Amino acid sequence: MTDTAPTDTAEEIMIVTDAARTTVLDIRSNEDDAELLGLRVEVTGANGADYTYDLSLEPVAEAADDDFVHTNDGLSVIIPANSVDAMRGATLGLPSVAGQGGLVIRNPNRPNPLGDLGQLELVGDAANKVRTLLTERINPALAAHGGYAELVGVEGEKAFVTMGGGCQGCSMSAATLQEGIQRAILEAVPEITEVVDTTDHGQGENPYYT
Repeated sequence: MTDTAPTDTAEEIMIVTDAARTTVLDIRSNEDDAELLGLRVEVTGANGADYTYDLSLEPVAEAADDDFVHTNDGLSVIIPANSVDAMRGATLGLPSVAGQGGLVIRNPNRPNPLGDLGQLELVGDAANKVRTLLTERINPALAAHGGYAELVGVEGEKAFVTMGGGCQGCSMSAATLQEGIQRAILEAVPEITEVVDTTDHGQGENPYYT
């Protein structure tokens, strides 16, 4: 922590609407030394397909050296460095339902439903790399839901993947494929530019989600 306010960053990670800023400033006005407080927004985890957050009013001078701090119209927003990527492009606003209180974060980013897959050395052709990724990283994560994914084959830059077990017929399987498996494959295997789900979800049974 520093004894003086950190330098304001030029980059605004999260947009704050005028209505949300007014609400936060109204809440802040009830605090001691209100003008010294900023809104700290941190990603604390994930709940399904969305991130979870912690919002608090904290002294701007106590922000960590690597925190991102942006001040606009009298409100400083503090975002910890480890939350920046997840918060980039998000908007803090009010609920769309009239009369509903509180604040709402609308975030275009989504957490990986498979969690942190970590680093893995992949060798061989594209098909072998995808198989290794599925075996070593993706399937251990899917096993917690009684599911698994297999490579059907690779044609050019397309990888064809099928899901089984608890993932077959699962209402979350599309999100798992798009947000998890596809993202992991595209990031880890640059030779692949598209992942195709060949699963017959109509035949699946999924006691885990029933």
